[in-house]
Amino acid sequence: MSEDISGLLKAASAAARPVFEGIPDDRLGAPTPCAEYDVRELLNHLFLVVTNFQVLASGAAADFSETPDRLTGDWRAQLVTETERLAEAWGAPGALDGVSAGMGLPQRTVGLMGLLDMTVHPWDLARATGQDFTPDPGAVTALLGLLDDIAPMARKMSVLGEAVEAPADATPFERLLAASGREPR
Repeated sequence: MSEDISGLLKAASAAARPVFEGIPDDRLGAPTPCAEYDVRELLNHLFLVVTNFQVLASGAAADFSETPDRLTGDWRAQLVTETERLAEAWGAPGALDGVSAGMGLPQRTVGLMGLLDMTVHPWDLARATGQDFTPDPGAVTALLGLLDDIAPMARKMSVLGEAVEAPADATPFERLLAASGREPR
C-alpha cells in the first residue's frame, strides 16, 4: 500500500474532476446510490468532507455539524480547487504523524478515509448523472486494505452501509463498492 496519501488524493482528484465538471444543473435533484443524498446533497457533503479533512490533516479537530449549501457561483471549479488543496494538506510535513485530535484514529487512517470519500462519491455522482468514472487503481488498492480494518467500526457509525455481495468476476473497484454497501453493477 502506498505511503503517499497526498499522491493518492491527487490522483483521486484528477479522476473525479471530469465527473464534477460534467454534472448538469438539471440533475442536482437526482437520486444517488447513496440513499440518504440526492446529487446536490452529496456534492455539499463532499465539500464538507474535503474542507474538513484539510483541517484534520493539520492535526486539528474539524466541525462536521453543519452542511452549508456550497453550490453557488462556479462551484464545480471550487470543488476541484478544494480537492487539490486536500491533497496538498495531506502532503504537508507531519500530516501523517500521530493520532487525529478530531477522530481519535491514526492520522494515516484519517487520510485514507478522506481518500475513500474521494474515490467512492465520484462514482455515486457519475452514476446519478449518467457519466463514466474510472478511479485511480492505487487508491482502490489502498482502500481495500482500509476497509478490511475499519469497516465494522464505520458501519456502527453509519459511515458505511452493510456490505453487499460482489459478483464472482468483480473488479477490485467493484469489490470496494460492494464492501462500502453499494451495488457495483
